[in-house]
Amino acid sequence: MKVLIVRNNFNAKAIDASLMLMAFLGSQGIEADLRDAGDLEPLVPWHGSPDMSGYDLAVVLGGDGTILRTARAVGTSGVPIMGINFGNLGFLANPSDEGVVPLVAAALADEAQREERASLRVDVVCEGDEDEDSLVDAGERSYFALNEAAFTRGARGRIISCGFSVSGEHVASMRGDGLVVATATGSTAYALSAGGPLVAPSFGGLVVVPIAPHTLRSRALVTAPSDVVEVDLSENHADRDVAVFVDGEPMELGARPVRAIVRKNLEPTILLRYKHQGFYAHASEVFFEGGGVR
Repeated sequence: MKVLIVRNNFNAKAIDASLMLMAFLGSQGIEADLRDAGDLEPLVPWHGSPDMSGYDLAVVLGGDGTILRTARAVGTSGVPIMGINFGNLGFLANPSDEGVVPLVAAALADEAQREERASLRVDVVCEGDEDEDSLVDAGERSYFALNEAAFTRGARGRIISCGFSVSGEHVASMRGDGLVVATATGSTAYALSAGGPLVAPSFGGLVVVPIAPHTLRSRALVTAPSDVVEVDLSENHADRDVAVFVDGEPMELGARPVRAIVRKNLEPTILLRYKHQGFYAHASEVFFEGGGVR
């Protein structure tokens, strides 16, 4: 048995909890590795599942951002992630009120509920790429996302042209601040702020949401699980720069993006819940009764 512990190293409570957890696991004869979230690999092209074969569990001490960074490190390896909230909203994490030891003990005893969450593979093609299709197949600019990929206006602040198709069928072309392509997990994040729907986490399709479109006929779209979303950014020239974000972090592409392909990964990300109140009750508390602020 081996456990990976990832902590928000800017949170004093998370640091204290990590030391307590290391002591507990050591007393149980369980090997553990402790990592600061800031030391995890930055956003670089992703080529399938990382080598996580030595780990049986990943414990995250922080907020949703720390969970997203850990999910990228875990990739599609299938190692379950137990998030314990030491952040703000913490929609993906378990409350820390009962302490970290009981939660981790429940996960080790297989007493936590497993949630299978869809994740994304995001392939980006840039201006000057000679053979676009071969680059996509090779994963030269392929990125993992648990929440979303966002294609937005860049530093110049000018609105951009953005079109998209779903499984080869053109849906819309518009101008505005951009487009978000999210999983059901990401429907509670940027996609929600852009006017998209709340989607139950077990749903395997994608959510496509225009950001501040300059039209009165724009709508969010929910796809089938097997659908592939292709984003067309080719109409934006040098004076209309496009920024690409994956789970809230900017991608350093080195050239102007002209096309992106977003699809669901075949292997789910596993989140662990203990005594969880359920998605709808949690959504009601956070986004309706609580107004989205905690």
